[in-house]
Amino acid sequence: MLKRVGIIGVGEYLPERILTNAQLEKMVDTSDEWITTRTGIKERHLASEGQAASDLACQAAEQALANAHLKAEDIELIVVATITGDMPFPSTASIVQNKLGASKAVCFDISAACAGFVYGINIAQQFIACGTYKNALVIGTEVLSSVTDWQDRNTCVLFGDGAGAVVLTEVAKGGIISTYLGCDGSKTDILKLPAGGSRQPATHETVENRQHYLKMSGNELFKIAVNTMTQAAQTVLKQAKMTFKDVDLIIPHQANARIIMAVAKKLGIPEEKVYLNIERCGNMSSASMVTALCEAVQEGKVKRGDIVLLDVFGAGLVWGACIIEW
Repeated sequence: MLKRVGIIGVGEYLPERILTNAQLEKMVDTSDEWITTRTGIKERHLASEGQAASDLACQAAEQALANAHLKAEDIELIVVATITGDMPFPSTASIVQNKLGASKAVCFDISAACAGFVYGINIAQQFIACGTYKNALVIGTEVLSSVTDWQDRNTCVLFGDGAGAVVLTEVAKGGIISTYLGCDGSKTDILKLPAGGSRQPATHETVENRQHYLKMSGNELFKIAVNTMTQAAQTVLKQAKMTFKDVDLIIPHQANARIIMAVAKKLGIPEEKVYLNIERCGNMSSASMVTALCEAVQEGKVKRGDIVLLDVFGAGLVWGACIIEW
């Protein structure tokens, strides 16, 4: 029989440097009122010079390990979700393994953008459920400031840096109840980083044309995100034979407050059941949901026995939802 898998430790790390809307007003043609009204973001954390995704990941991982009362050598699997890894290869997970001293762990990265954390815990769950590994570390870490075009006022106001981590293992009750994942590869152009891969290797031209920064069709993305996150939440609850009345807290991807509230309205979920940290953190892609989960646990908004719904959407286009009994 498959083992029941749950989260036994959480951790997060947000860089000390903070960029406020007021500071952005001095960098591009924007305003605090414009940013706040359209996104719900007031500030975001940015990595310091020399800080890479693995540095942020290790800080969060060490906290998660301490929270789980485990040592690095107890971890047998490390999955790092990131689109801003230290380098194209080797994997950021391998770098994290070395820094943590988790010498027994099998390591790899996954690239599922904002949905990376939900994809990651689903992958780790399979390994633990079938008995291949006992303890897994799943990390979402991003240094989006490294691929943000600070001359583009439509995108530079949205993103921040950070990392979150969870420890998964077999549990006696509760844990991950149901997971749903999806992808629509026909819409890859809506949100992408055009250059730097094998399609467009780095050249003087790609640098001059600012093709090494992320590009987004925001208006088109908004409607798709609302509909897809709504459908993902409905599907995962149906799989679990639950309704929204069973959910104690929903933790959505922190992309845009208007998207989040539109999803909550379509689902009929009251605002007090929706956890937000976007005002302080902005969109941190794969790190957003896991840091929000960590903060909700630390603040006592997630208690033992609570039903938590994770709901996410991102570039790919990819999406996912997960129900956890804490």
